[in-house]
Amino acid sequence: MIFDSGLFIIAEISANHNNDLNLAYKTIDAIAETGADAVKIQTYTADSLTMNVDNEFFGPKKDGLWKGKTLYDLFEKGSLPYSWHADIKKYVESKGLIFFSSPFDRAGVDLLEKLEVKLYKIASPEITDIPLIRYVASKGKPMIISTGMADLSDIQLALDTCRAEGNINVTLLKCTSEYPAPVDMANLKTIPNLRDTFHVNVGLSDHTVGSTVPVVAVALGATVIEKHITLNRASGGIDASFSMEPHEFKAMVDAARDAQLSLGTISYKLKDANKLRRRSLFVHQDIKKGDIISLDNVRTVRPGHGLHPKYLDEILGSIASQDIKKGTPLQFNHFSK
Repeated sequence: MIFDSGLFIIAEISANHNNDLNLAYKTIDAIAETGADAVKIQTYTADSLTMNVDNEFFGPKKDGLWKGKTLYDLFEKGSLPYSWHADIKKYVESKGLIFFSSPFDRAGVDLLEKLEVKLYKIASPEITDIPLIRYVASKGKPMIISTGMADLSDIQLALDTCRAEGNINVTLLKCTSEYPAPVDMANLKTIPNLRDTFHVNVGLSDHTVGSTVPVVAVALGATVIEKHITLNRASGGIDASFSMEPHEFKAMVDAARDAQLSLGTISYKLKDANKLRRRSLFVHQDIKKGDIISLDNVRTVRPGHGLHPKYLDEILGSIASQDIKKGTPLQFNHFSK
């Protein structure tokens, strides 16, 4: 799998292209400087996601980030034209990055298959679209499934659907589907639980502000991090308010990779140099042959060239077998019972 090892970091452009191809290119240029691994877009039309009907189900939103906007209006504004996909993929790959997308219907999948994408993402709201998941899984590519709008049974059904198609290359992303998402709703303890419950790779699709949540997610076992990026939040756009600017994204990438490196492996091995930095038994008063070893002439100090301090009680009362100068690391041949 593409992201089997290390940490796979995805820069999500989403609707932050603002229907401006040149802006999309500039955003990709910025992503290439952040240390991310991949650029993700979304492949949809307004009609593939919703209906242009003015009723209680499809009418303008009454509250939230997109108050006053209909779903159709939002998706029409946020969609990336299908005619741009091939050029954007070519540009992304020219920067040494992986290009992929979240499709939202069979036509989107078919377009991405023609472009020979290497993997797919299923967005949180689509986790119940079993026909879509089945169709994507049938392509045999690695899949990332976001779980922001799923309960345990939804996740299990999605995984079962993929496995029924012979596709076991699935990574689950913990996601809080709020925009932006409050930090106290991140519930990152879910990450190791997802891994242990479903026996898959796990990661995070993050909508919080800042780097804290992604870094903690890596510490908890996330191997994939997805975060929205925009050249400038002030320029507006559907997703701008919960997106990172390039300098913030780079700082997040650096911190997340440091967190991943810091995990290392389980090890209790001690370097020899560190052993010598510990305490040991030293002679701290000159000792003559025949003197008794006592707390008056032996003590524990650094460095660690003498006997282990655990032997102190055992050797107290022993008889020095030779003259020993102050500052000498005590050894067993220095005394006898």
